Amino acid sequence: MVDVGVVILPQERWASGRRRWERVEELGFAHAWTYDHLAWRSLADEPWFATVPLLAAAAAVTTRIELGTFVASPNFRHPVPFAKDVMGLDDVSGGRFVLGVGAGGEGFDAGVLGPAPSRGERTRRFIEFVELLDALLTAPVTEHRGEHYEAHQARMVPGTLARPRTPFAVAAAGPRAMAVAARLGQGWITYGPSFDPTSGTDGLVAAQERWWQGLADQVAAMDEIERAAGRAEPLRRYLSLDGAPVFSLVSLDTVLEGVGRAAELGFTDVVVHWPRTEGIYAGDEKVLDQLAGRLTTL
Repeated sequence: MVDVGVVILPQERWASGRRRWERVEELGFAHAWTYDHLAWRSLADEPWFATVPLLAAAAAVTTRIELGTFVASPNFRHPVPFAKDVMGLDDVSGGRFVLGVGAGGEGFDAGVLGPAPSRGERTRRFIEFVELLDALLTAPVTEHRGEHYEAHQARMVPGTLARPRTPFAVAAAGPRAMAVAARLGQGWITYGPSFDPTSGTDGLVAAQERWWQGLADQVAAMDEIERAAGRAEPLRRYLSLDGAPVFSLVSLDTVLEGVGRAAELGFTDVVVHWPRTEGIYAGDEKVLDQLAGRLTTL
């Protein structure tokens, strides 16, 4: 069985947006997420609210579903105050919070606080970021002096309800980030391979197939890294179906095919986006309802 979750972008005021979070739980989905950015791609000049208060509000109006970031990054986060936010979200949600975390991209919020790091620096920063979050969330007091961060007598009392700490779902496409997922994560998140879907000669159908082939290569790489890590428990594996060239909720057939193919590749969880009316993640809300009706059969 594959668990299905929904990303709700942080674009609506809570007075109207809360209904979507409640609806995701009522429909029977397993988890709900939001992005952790200051601005994002083609939506940079549209409304965009802060992640932590949104998830706290969502935790207060739900009781069952897991809630998470898809994904938080070091682009504008320092591990010490962010660990406090994580502990707070864990508390408000009753231990239902999942920390989705990634290295951070090169987009609109990468340089908001200063010059964006090189790719090599970003990877090293990410590794230290996750390692320090792990230390902070598993000890009452932490001391750390690293390349990118310091923490002196950083206290995290009383700690998280989730034990031994809030689970990490690590977004990773390359071997170094995958190794972080295998070593410190409880889950692995992937959006699949990145490429220009218009670069081929056979159209969108061929681009979709290329995406699935590239995803299979990612899975094989993660399999090998996870085996080498000698984990006692396998990682939960989360796939964003909307990383593909064709958005998942354009039709019921599209999303059901995606769920089925993800299951064949060993994914335990898939994630779709609450459909927007146009542009990125465009789809039909009726398809989301139809998908909900099939959850017990996936």
